[in-house]
Amino acid sequence: MLIREATEKDWPAIWPFFHAIVAAGETFTYPVELDEDLAQGWWLIEDPGRTVVAVDDAGTVLGTAKMNRNHMGNGSHIASASYMVAPEHSGRGVGRALCEYTVDWARTAGYRAMQFNAVVETNTHAVRLYRSLGFEIIGTLPEGFNHPEQGYVGLHIMHKPLRNHPHTPPERL
Repeated sequence: MLIREATEKDWPAIWPFFHAIVAAGETFTYPVELDEDLAQGWWLIEDPGRTVVAVDDAGTVLGTAKMNRNHMGNGSHIASASYMVAPEHSGRGVGRALCEYTVDWARTAGYRAMQFNAVVETNTHAVRLYRSLGFEIIGTLPEGFNHPEQGYVGLHIMHKPLRNHPHTPPERL
């Protein structure tokens, strides 16, 4: 598996699983009826953020991640990221590889920590993955997410410190 910068040419491969994941309404706070043009603009972000794809030897897009500042100004030293894996490729380490990649990116870019603002508590695979990579649940917004099958469930805020690096903090916006 290779993780590389995503381009607009990757979007036709990303969109089908992106759309299916968002429309299912189980893991992302995006509107379930999100249209393709808006989705592309939200996902394929520019500097200082990045969007990447994980591809196999044949060039098939297995999953994608976007990484960015969590906030601007005096909060711009905290990174965030989001991940989507094509369902037919789940359980093969794609999500783990993408998450490790984004943590390395954030550390190298000089961020002091990484924070996920809205991890749906019923998304147990993601919570388990993030915890295995050193993220902690630092709070939960009770009933912060309306799951289509389980009703109102919590949204975890997860955090991982990235200190002990020689890099300078990222520029403030």
